[in-house]
Amino acid sequence: MKNLLTTEEESILLETLKERFEAYPERHPQLSWSEVEHKLLENPKKLWSLFQMEKSAGEPDIVIIDADNKQYAYIDCAEESPKGRRSLCFDERALNERKENKPIGSAVEEAKKMGTELLSEEQYRQLQMLGEFDLRTSSWIQTPDPIRKLGGALFCDRRYNHVFTYHNGAISYYAARGFRTILFI
Repeated sequence: MKNLLTTEEESILLETLKERFEAYPERHPQLSWSEVEHKLLENPKKLWSLFQMEKSAGEPDIVIIDADNKQYAYIDCAEESPKGRRSLCFDERALNERKENKPIGSAVEEAKKMGTELLSEEQYRQLQMLGEFDLRTSSWIQTPDPIRKLGGALFCDRRYNHVFTYHNGAISYYAARGFRTILFI
């Protein structure tokens, strides 16, 4: 079947996720690994998406989005924007509009292929409350339609101990700009 892991891949991924879970308890207080593992094993397609996040150097870890409603998500917690997801323009439209020196793909489409989505600005800021990320890189984020319709796209980073949101042409791409994703479980 498509988008499913082998038994060996699943075992290795679960061990990696468990080690990360235990190494960063501040990201998910009041959660137990057995609870998380149970949720993951109930949905093999989510495991496949997590495998894609891990494979592209995202270092996914579970975070609490809404404790009252028990809403949890895996977010890329790599120190810098994942190495396997850089040098991409914003979306498919931007890729098609670019005439010369096209990148190999777009952030939005790559996230879709992984079964995930880009972080919103609010989610990006929540991530930054758990640590310091993107001190040397930046990450594309979800962009409101009015901005995108005019050819722009948003990205964020952390500099001077502050989280900044910027704009750029959606067709642009840089070696230090990638994207982070979120996967609700």
